[in-house]
Amino acid sequence: MNSRELVRRSLEFQNPPRIPRQLWLLPWAEARYPDHVRELQRSFPDDLVTAPRICRPPAPDLGDRYCLGVYVDEWGCTFESAAAGTIGIVRKPLIADWSELDKLREPWPWIQFDVEAINAFCRAEERFVLAGSWIRPFERLQFIRTMERVLLDVLQQAPEFMRLLERVHRYYLAEAEAWAATEIDALAIMDDWGCQKSMLISPDLWRRLFKPLYREYAEIAHRHGKFVFMHSDGFIFDILDDLIEVGIDAINSQIFCMGVERLGRSFRGRITFWGEIDRQQILAYGTQDQVRAAVESVYDSLYDAGGVIAQCEFGLGARPENVREVFAAWVAVRKQENECGAPR
Repeated sequence: MNSRELVRRSLEFQNPPRIPRQLWLLPWAEARYPDHVRELQRSFPDDLVTAPRICRPPAPDLGDRYCLGVYVDEWGCTFESAAAGTIGIVRKPLIADWSELDKLREPWPWIQFDVEAINAFCRAEERFVLAGSWIRPFERLQFIRTMERVLLDVLQQAPEFMRLLERVHRYYLAEAEAWAATEIDALAIMDDWGCQKSMLISPDLWRRLFKPLYREYAEIAHRHGKFVFMHSDGFIFDILDDLIEVGIDAINSQIFCMGVERLGRSFRGRITFWGEIDRQQILAYGTQDQVRAAVESVYDSLYDAGGVIAQCEFGLGARPENVREVFAAWVAVRKQENECGAPR
């Protein structure tokens, strides 16, 4: 069984022979721990890979978004980073006043894909292939307006904001269609909706403004036979039912801030938990015993003949020995089940 089939069986709760895995590697870790990174990749190779975004004609080179200083993306949004190897923050809005709205130019050339080249990549891979970009309407609004302005925009819902939301959504619908027409295995969505203990906006407001958008992205994916993977940081417990309803197949979220056992009681067997192990405390400050206990708690609470992908982020502050122990623990916990012939 190759990695692609392994991930599919996990998504479909069909008892894969092992837990599929994926390391999220930030440039900070590559620069700081190159030897550890090479050993990790050799010992625990990924089962998921991201397709390259290959455009025809080639999209312009915008530089390195993880660089120290200023980076300008394809929409013209400016990010300022204070540390090399991490993504910066938008401090200056692209649209500060609604009179500037008509100046916005969506980067349509960035979704004029070279389908043949992307398909060739997918056919050469035995791993599960994710789309090479993230659909992110809420985050894109923040990049255009800044986070502070967007939180007010969501509450006030001025006609100009609703026009902006529609334009951003229309672009991402086109991007979803473009990726779904290739031979990738899944679309990818990224919008951070949570603080540490609650959502950034009320769940009801989220349902009115943003839930319909995700439903349309998922419908495009499923119509083309693709899965839908989504990342969202923070406490998003209140909208997980909604994400399942609209068709999200796998969620990457901060499960420890929501309570792993609580998540299991409500959502085990209904959606695949695509990681993660707590990067705020355990990966940065925990012992290896605590790492193993964390992995075991995820397995005991969330695994149901599948429904778990052993994703782990090696990012700012993470200890390399803890990241390694995450993947070693996943091997051990699955081996124990196979030897016993039943779940833990």
